[in-house]
Amino acid sequence: MRDPYQVLGVAKGASQADVKKAFRKLAKQHHPDQNPKDPKAKEKFAELNAAYEIVGDEKKRAQFDRGEIDAEGKPRHPGFEGFGAGAGPGGFRRGGGSHRGAGGEHFEFNFGGGRGFEAADIFADLFSGGRGAGRAGGGGARQAPEAGADVALEAAIPLETAIHGGKARVLTPNGRTLEVNVPAGIEEGKQIRLRGQGQPGPGGGPAGDALVTVRFEKHGLFRIDGRDLRLDLPIALYEAVLGAKVEAPTLSGKVELTLPPHSNSGRTLRLRGKGLPAAGGKPAGDLLVTLRIVLPEGAQTELEELARKMRADKPYDPRNELAR
Repeated sequence: MRDPYQVLGVAKGASQADVKKAFRKLAKQHHPDQNPKDPKAKEKFAELNAAYEIVGDEKKRAQFDRGEIDAEGKPRHPGFEGFGAGAGPGGFRRGGGSHRGAGGEHFEFNFGGGRGFEAADIFADLFSGGRGAGRAGGGGARQAPEAGADVALEAAIPLETAIHGGKARVLTPNGRTLEVNVPAGIEEGKQIRLRGQGQPGPGGGPAGDALVTVRFEKHGLFRIDGRDLRLDLPIALYEAVLGAKVEAPTLSGKVELTLPPHSNSGRTLRLRGKGLPAAGGKPAGDLLVTLRIVLPEGAQTELEELARKMRADKPYDPRNELAR
């Protein structure tokens, strides 16, 4: 037989994955069932099979590369020729075997496992949709059914559901709708696993899981910052100058917030424990309230006169800190 590397069209240094890929491609191309009118299809297919018996098995491939066996799998050492009946391709017994040489020596050939590597194994995978079924009558254990793939999904929930818990619905790639139980205090980005709701297993294997990542919907008032919430609170000019008590919304209702006198726009006040709750007894986040001064409508003349007087009598530079 020709050099098995040449038969498979791969380099001597090719990886086992590349060897398998090349063999699968050629096996499909030259399989007799695919070429009923080609009288040489069986011969080509048999040659591919024999080549893969050598190069597709790491131990035999190493023996061939070291010159211990030839392209047909026969030992190159004296005294090993003439294997008896029942030997596999190239004279090796599949799954191990023995032979007595001319001098009465007893040689054992075992290539690992209950049965040795056989190129026929790959045909079960090649022509059965990749299910890797066991070979009938081969004496080996049939492989366990392969599990289906997991699917990644996302569930967008309102902040109120994140706080109190509730249910959410997600749509799978195949059009199914799944209901997800969302625990109270869940954090954004956490995953909920739905057992058996993924892709079905090939060949009757168990289905995979659905991995649902929780995302928070955008809120009309609050911005999420980890477990904290941020809120922009509009205040009047006189409230900022003189101080005041004002109402501020939270996720659990309105609270009274005390504004210190001379509060600048952009000042942030912290309301402890008014952010997102946490599971497992962890402390809740805070609500960070940023003050935004809003000028009144219809009072431009008065404000302009006040501004001119201040500019003339008591000018100041609010950007003085930036120059340091």
